[in-house]
Amino acid sequence: MIINAEKLTNRQLNEKIRSTIKKGVKNIILKDVNGHRYIASGLKSDVNLEIFGTAGNDLGSFMSGPNIIVHSNAQDCIANTMDAGKIVIHGSVGDILGYGMRGGKVFIKGNAGYRSGIHMKSYKEMTPVIIIGGSVRDFFAEYMAGGTMILLGLDDSKEIAGNFIGTGMHGGTIYIRGNVKKNQLGREVDIVKMDSEDKKIIENYISEYCKDFKLDCKKILSSKFTKLKALNVRPYGTIYAY
Repeated sequence: MIINAEKLTNRQLNEKIRSTIKKGVKNIILKDVNGHRYIASGLKSDVNLEIFGTAGNDLGSFMSGPNIIVHSNAQDCIANTMDAGKIVIHGSVGDILGYGMRGGKVFIKGNAGYRSGIHMKSYKEMTPVIIIGGSVRDFFAEYMAGGTMILLGLDDSKEIAGNFIGTGMHGGTIYIRGNVKKNQLGREVDIVKMDSEDKKIIENYISEYCKDFKLDCKKILSSKFTKLKALNVRPYGTIYAY
């Protein structure tokens, strides 16, 4: 099923997507998307959405199950509080990627802006995963509470990440391809030693990522990775009154 979004508002496009799903359609192609917001927001379905154009803010927010492929860029707050499903973006994204994300996977081929993975968390048996192929700006994984974030730096940027990495982090794991300077880290996070289990995790997720983007998996996995973990599960516990 093909839906042309050119003359549709945000609401009209999303209503059309939902009405199409109710008819039992499992594969939907969206064409001429130009910053349309809230695509797949709150959807509970195993539908496949293929998007041609730039997806707007809150793509996949609160969704549970859909598989989304974007053949260009996407804007801010992608996968906001997402529960389940997968989003694959063949371009770059804006700020606040994966805000409060609780499950599912988000794969970005290009770069991401500020505060990627902010408040990302695991929820019950759900463990969210974000992989970013390029570089990110400041406050990467800010207040992260669970899940896995992998930063690859495949765009060969001089600095793969900005400053204040993991500020307020109190759970989850970060893997960064290459080295990270100590002065880039928030005070709540530190570099820790990798083990065999970490290597299995990286290999598993990177293999899937490379398959989606048709990349050389062996070349990426041959690189050194740096592991970051939180120093404390309650970094701000002492500032609250009890």
